[in-house]
Amino acid sequence: MLTQIVRPMVRTQIRLLANSQATRSTLVNTIAQWLSFLGVHAQVTQLNATSNCIQLSLSVGKPESCDLQDWEQILHNLGHSQSSGVAQSSIATMPPQQQGKLQRLLAYVIQAGSSNALEQWHLFHPELEAMGFDDEMLMGIKAALKIPQSLDLLMEGLDADLAAIAYRKR
Repeated sequence: MLTQIVRPMVRTQIRLLANSQATRSTLVNTIAQWLSFLGVHAQVTQLNATSNCIQLSLSVGKPESCDLQDWEQILHNLGHSQSSGVAQSSIATMPPQQQGKLQRLLAYVIQAGSSNALEQWHLFHPELEAMGFDDEMLMGIKAALKIPQSLDLLMEGLDADLAAIAYRKR
């Protein structure tokens, strides 16, 4: 549902950007504004157009909804992390019950975005496969689509790393 609200706004912003005489400053302000909708204070520190892409660098401040202790822990974790993201192998080394919870959580997200998700599996499968999920995980997600998922039950005992993987994949 959020997608149905946001995408028309993005299309409008893109059209305005394409017709702007001050494209760079308009894009910088638009990005900062979009992130501010999420309560995130961000400043574009670098913007370049290369090839068929726009590359940008951001400086992001503490989000409004984030308490200081969590923000400091996030900064600490970033300063001491070994990799730039959750490796796909971390899913494979997850206990089976956490893998099942991830499958059900992803099924819930898919169901929330599509009223007939199981019938549209042929559309979701290639996207999920491109995200790096193996066949066993994909079949678990498909099986979970057969029954309605309860967000309350999914949130019980949800591991923070599992939630981060699911959120990033969506």
